[in-house]
Amino acid sequence: MKISRRIAASRPLATTAMHGRVEAFRNEGMGIIDFSIAISHFSPPASVLDAVTRAVQEERTMPYTGVAGALDVRRSLCTKLARENGVDAAAGEIIVTNGAKQALYQALYAMTDPGDSVLIFKPHWPAYVTTCLLLGLTPVLVDLPETITADTLAACPPADLVIINNPHNPTGKVYTKDELQHLCAWMRARGAQMIVDESYEHLSFGPVHTSLASLCDWRALGVVTLFSASQSYAMMGWRLGFALAPPELAQAMQTLQGPITAATSHLAQVATVAAFECGPQAHMIEEYRARRDNVLHHLREVPWIGMRCPDSGPYLWLDVRSLTQDTEAFAEALLAEEGVAIMPGDALGVSGFIRMGYICDDTWTLMEGVRRLVAFGDRMAASR
Repeated sequence: MKISRRIAASRPLATTAMHGRVEAFRNEGMGIIDFSIAISHFSPPASVLDAVTRAVQEERTMPYTGVAGALDVRRSLCTKLARENGVDAAAGEIIVTNGAKQALYQALYAMTDPGDSVLIFKPHWPAYVTTCLLLGLTPVLVDLPETITADTLAACPPADLVIINNPHNPTGKVYTKDELQHLCAWMRARGAQMIVDESYEHLSFGPVHTSLASLCDWRALGVVTLFSASQSYAMMGWRLGFALAPPELAQAMQTLQGPITAATSHLAQVATVAAFECGPQAHMIEEYRARRDNVLHHLREVPWIGMRCPDSGPYLWLDVRSLTQDTEAFAEALLAEEGVAIMPGDALGVSGFIRMGYICDDTWTLMEGVRRLVAFGDRMAASR
């Protein structure tokens, strides 16, 4: 049996691999507390469930649509972009995808050739690097600056394309308008294209999220912006996403999507429209803020943890370098000894840190997981 060299040399995505292990342990009856990924304990908005129910009951068939999505769906998403993001777009510049990961893959495929370099700030969402490697691209990893300035960007190595994540996973950084304007100027000077992942656009706890495309001529610069319903609307398993791209790139992404999946399902498109019409879910954000503050309160006095309060997102980015740089071994031992899964920072490009999701399950389970994490680290510190 032949396995292609390109896939044989690849590793499974770290986040999905860990989640798969947790699922396997749970199927064996083990009570694992999963902090490795963010799966909201909320239900999707009622308007989404109602829209899908009506579609099932009223439509005799679930039709194929155009590969990029039904025209009325894409027009609805253009309205969302104008209302929430300050971006004017046409339906031909929208492509509806099976989640943001598909949009990322198709954008990278359409915007690059094998051997091209892609600048990625670390820590990073693991899919950025893994997808680059699958496509034969060269990831160029650079530490995420405290503040993006003209000087910090001038120090970056040259690249054909840049990926930024705003709000940022896992640190919770929300880019300011000044930082985004520096990035626009840097793109123009370098002639680099950009993918902007705005999947967490509604998960800010205070700082205002600004879409980079609202600050520049995104068509001329070659900017693709990715959106997802997963976290903003508690719809992780629905796989709803879309991309905004210059028309030539949107057409190229559609050409790729056609033979792979064709259009997303009709029901998913109905759900996409209903979700993005909801706007920010204030009740979710306030609950996440309370959970964030509760966990930080319990971890603040732990001597072997360093941390900052994130401005956005469903994760805490915790510094455990006083215990270990090898967070892969840390994560394996924590899972084996305490039944708690976290994501090692090594998988996100930075050793000595761990990423902890805090929006899953009920509050008691959350705090029990925190207790187990602290007990494990305390034993580790005492044994040194």
